[in-house]
Amino acid sequence: MTEQELNHEWYAVCTRHQHEKSAARILEYKDLEVFLPLYKVRHRWKDRIKEVSVPLFPGYLFVRDGFKRWLAILTTPGVSSIVSSGGQPVAIPFSEIEGVKRVVGSTLRVEPHPFLKSGDLVRIKCGPIAGVEGILIRHKNGARLVLSVGMLWKSAAVEIDAADVERISGDVLRSDLNLRTNSFSVRTAGRHSPSPV
Repeated sequence: MTEQELNHEWYAVCTRHQHEKSAARILEYKDLEVFLPLYKVRHRWKDRIKEVSVPLFPGYLFVRDGFKRWLAILTTPGVSSIVSSGGQPVAIPFSEIEGVKRVVGSTLRVEPHPFLKSGDLVRIKCGPIAGVEGILIRHKNGARLVLSVGMLWKSAAVEIDAADVERISGDVLRSDLNLRTNSFSVRTAGRHSPSPV
């Protein structure tokens, strides 16, 4: 991670229902760095099936280094607010955004997943998402790594090989590891879709 990356923080922006993509385009037009994680889903109409990209975290997108441009952000059509605490926008840890970016940018397939509970904090040792940290959970005959964006109380789970992880000691655990609803899971290409828990 470069010094520049450490000095430019990400913030969560709340959008109106189904306005994530249009708000992201306008914010990019305003010269803001925007991250809108998307995943592909198949929609069936009467005459066809089409694969479309939809927001991974419905109602949210992320803006980097927009701390001095809140007015420009809040006056953007489709934007409703900025995630704040005590009236001040709160930065999201870089590692959480980076983890989501790496999963979205990998060859892993994303799909809805029910509520998950926490377990051991682990780090991926090898493969396309090496270095990503999350919570290890067991699911049927496999394992999943749960990533969390603590500020939004949103999480994602990626199917992994348990042999590819290393446990992180208990003193490294962060207080934001609690997971809530609106989770989704990610699976590797070529594997069968896991059924809901």
